[in-house]
Amino acid sequence: MHIIAQTPRFVIRNFSPEDEKIYLSLFDDEAVTLHLPKRTKEENRQMFRDCVREYSEGNALGRWGIFNNGNEEFIGICLLRAYDNDKNRIELGYVLGQKFWGKGIAGEMAQIMVAYALTRTNAKEIVAVTTLTNIGSQKVLLKAGLERLSDIVRDGEELAFFKLERTV
Repeated sequence: MHIIAQTPRFVIRNFSPEDEKIYLSLFDDEAVTLHLPKRTKEENRQMFRDCVREYSEGNALGRWGIFNNGNEEFIGICLLRAYDNDKNRIELGYVLGQKFWGKGIAGEMAQIMVAYALTRTNAKEIVAVTTLTNIGSQKVLLKAGLERLSDIVRDGEELAFFKLERTV
C-alpha cells in the first residue's frame, strides 16, 4: 500500500479496492455532505474506482484515504487535483467523518498536503474553495498558509476562494 504521509495520529495512503464500502459510507452522513457538491451514490462509487485505477499512472495528484495510525479506522479523504484543468494550480480538498471534526486532524492533513503539492509538483499555486458557511474549513485553510481572496462562483454557487502562491 503506497503511503503519502504518516504522522503519530494518522496515515494518508492510497485506497485499496477493498476500501470502497467505507469510502462510500462517508457520504451517508448529511452533516458531512452539507458542504460538498451533491452526487449520487453511483457517482461517488465511480469516483472511487477511478481514483484506484489512476494510482497505476504514477501521477503526483490524486485522492487518498486518511486512516487512524493505531487501528486503521477510516477518518476521511483528501485530494490534490488540477484546478480547472490547469496543472499550474493545484486544488486541495478533503472531507472527514463527523466524529473526527474539531480534533486538529484537518489542519495537520492540510499542512501535509500543501507541502506535498509544493514538493511533488511544479504548480505555481495551491488553491481551495469552501462554501461560505463552512467556517471550520476556512480556518483550516488559513492555518495551512492559504490566503482568502475574493469569492468565486462555481457551478452556480458562490464559494470562498483561498490561494497560496509558490515563492520560489
